[in-house]
Amino acid sequence: MFYHASRTKRLIAITNRLCDANGLTDDLVTTIATEACRGDENDRDDIPVQLQKLIAAGAWTDAGLTLIADKLPQWKLRRLVYDEGQWHCALSLQPDFPEWLDDAIETHHWDLSLAILSAVVEALRQSPETPKAARKPTVPRVRTPRDETVLCENFA
Repeated sequence: MFYHASRTKRLIAITNRLCDANGLTDDLVTTIATEACRGDENDRDDIPVQLQKLIAAGAWTDAGLTLIADKLPQWKLRRLVYDEGQWHCALSLQPDFPEWLDDAIETHHWDLSLAILSAVVEALRQSPETPKAARKPTVPRVRTPRDETVLCENFA
């Protein structure tokens, strides 16, 4: 895992903005989407057109769910619940595990979109950022030979 101090600082600043926010703005959601799209496999830092349209339409919840599906495919939405005036959002790397075994990201906020986007930012913080050169395998995959040696002695 590579540690990028500048990325971590940016994500902490975004987290602080989300905690202080009473509502979402185009600028805040665009910042989150830009950070999620940074260093994409296409070597482009721009936001996909579909996501830009969602942001322009003010569809914050759909934009957050699109970010989870497209930019964080290893994370799955485990739980999205409204309880006692707050939305609780949980993202998991192992959604098939029992809840007590899973180390899920859990966020909460009175606004559904803010809860989802807070979980997206936390998932970005926990996901390692690999350099662009390390994304493609450099060593070719070699098939194992079919005739392998097996020990067949009976030591009884």
